[in-house]
Order: sequence, then structure tokens, then C-alpha cells
Amino acid sequence: MTRSEFDDIRAYVADETTQARDLASIARNLIDDLERAHMREAALRTYYLRLLTAARATVAAETVGAPDPLAFVKHELDERGQLPEDGEAVQRILSDARAAAALLACLEQTPQTRPRGPRLRKCVGTGRSLPR
Repeated sequence: MTRSEFDDIRAYVADETTQARDLASIARNLIDDLERAHMREAALRTYYLRLLTAARATVAAETVGAPDPLAFVKHELDERGQLPEDGEAVQRILSDARAAAALLACLEQTPQTRPRGPRLRKCVGTGRSLPR
């Protein structure tokens, strides 16, 4: 859910003319959204743990001189259909990796500053509509 959607919900809840049944409907929708987000987070944590385990096993296999140390990472990528298939895909993946590394380096160097003064609220987007 976007910041704008949260702001819209806050404004709707704060409105004294909002009916209790409308608030209950919003609460049900928010609980459903929260449950879906929790499930997505659990799936992402599982994927991350599997990839991290495969990466660690790959490094360990290389350390002991295993014949195919990349087998663990290849297996994880293959299960997700993420193995590069041809030379063009390989070059694109390497280019994307270099660009991502450069972007992360830039983000780590630039301090995040928040604008001073009152926060301007914008209501944009069509992701969620509130009952009226």
C-alpha cells in the first residue's frame, strides 16, 4: 500500500461523517492486505535463505576443490527458471549486475536528507477506492 493510500484512509477515518459499517469494511480490507504482505514476506525470506545457503555452499565447495562448486547456485536458479540460456542473456545479466552495483554504491555514499518544514500530502494513484 502506498503512502498516499494510507493518507487517504487516515482522512476517511478522521471524517466524522464516516459510518461504522464503512470503518469495519476498511478494517477487513486492511487485515487482508496485512495478511497478504505477511505471506509475501515469508516467501521472500524463504527464497533469500535458500539463495544464501546455496551461495555459502558454493564458496565452501570451491574452498575444498569440489569438481562443480557452482552446482548449488545453479540448482536454485534452475528451480526458479533463472539460468541464463544464451549469450545475449548472459551479457544483459552482467550489465544489469554492474549497473545495480554502481547504483548501490551511489546510494551508500549519498546521505539521505529529509526536507524540513511541513510535509505536503499528495493524494495520487488509483490503487484503492474508499466507500462513500
